[in-house]
Amino acid sequence: MAPGSPPMRGTFSIVAYDAQRREWGVAVQSKFIAAGSVVPWGQAGIGALATQAASDGSQGVKGLALLRDGLSAPEVVERLSRESPDRDVIQLGVVDGKGRAAAYTGRRCLEWAGHRVGAGYTVQGNILFSDRVVSAMGQTFEATPGDLPERLLAALEAGQREGGDRRGMQSAALNVWKESGGYRGGLDRWVDVRVDDHPTPIQELARVFRIYDMTLLAREDPASLRALDATTTTAIQRALGVLGYLIGPKTGVWDAATEKAFTKFISEHNFENKVRTDGTIWPSLLTYLETKSAEELARRETTAPIRPGALDQGPGGGMHGAAPPTGTGGGSASPPPESRAQHRRRRSK
Repeated sequence: MAPGSPPMRGTFSIVAYDAQRREWGVAVQSKFIAAGSVVPWGQAGIGALATQAASDGSQGVKGLALLRDGLSAPEVVERLSRESPDRDVIQLGVVDGKGRAAAYTGRRCLEWAGHRVGAGYTVQGNILFSDRVVSAMGQTFEATPGDLPERLLAALEAGQREGGDRRGMQSAALNVWKESGGYRGGLDRWVDVRVDDHPTPIQELARVFRIYDMTLLAREDPASLRALDATTTTAIQRALGVLGYLIGPKTGVWDAATEKAFTKFISEHNFENKVRTDGTIWPSLLTYLETKSAEELARRETTAPIRPGALDQGPGGGMHGAAPPTGTGGGSASPPPESRAQHRRRRSK
């Protein structure tokens, strides 16, 4: 690279539109720190675009302005590529408000570099392992059922399976815009998830998105709801007990104590979006409860030294049963913490 030339950023991305749900989205992965801060741009009803390779980000701002002015995706790509002083080393992907798609790859983008444009989407990448990366992404996006987040994530995974950025992995992002889609309807950023630096950023992106989905979105199929029968209620009670929210026998009956404990858990974990009043629970919430319970049990087996009884409370126990403060105030000092081995011997007696 010549002195003073812009840095080259190996990246692969997909920009897409869901006409049925009126959603616009971008998903990206790159061997570049925080690709989600510079590649995705979008606005509900207007369109979305990806600016990458040696783009300085100004193409994103200008591109959205042109889309707001009513230019089509091909017209936006033509204007941006023609007017940019870095036209030979930038890459663009644009989908407009009507789902028309267009892309551009500068002639000096590092190989392999190129794009694929399909119905309602465009895939583009540079410094890739091969052209199979963008081909696989397009094919997977077309073949994957579900809504836009699922299809965009599937496309990213397909691109990585074909080699992705030939320098490796570092960051990834998933953005979807829809009218009143943001938190409490105040914004159009329905999905806004980033992984800025990670050995396997796409897998980490998918993990973070599942939590984001549970907390903020309403995407689960109502047909998957689980009835609060004795088996499910017992599983919930056991998990709440381990986590310190519920004390007493686990009867399998959804009583007032269980309701109170469950409501506290929901509130403290910001899952108000998952509240049901019809005697059912979302399976994702049940899975989350059971996972956190298993993690808590594992923590108790590996944490030492401990204060007697501390690990039995769980994170939901708050200050209940806490020892009085040591030092002044009339109380005697607490005994020194016992070791994990001492704790186990005491409990086995």
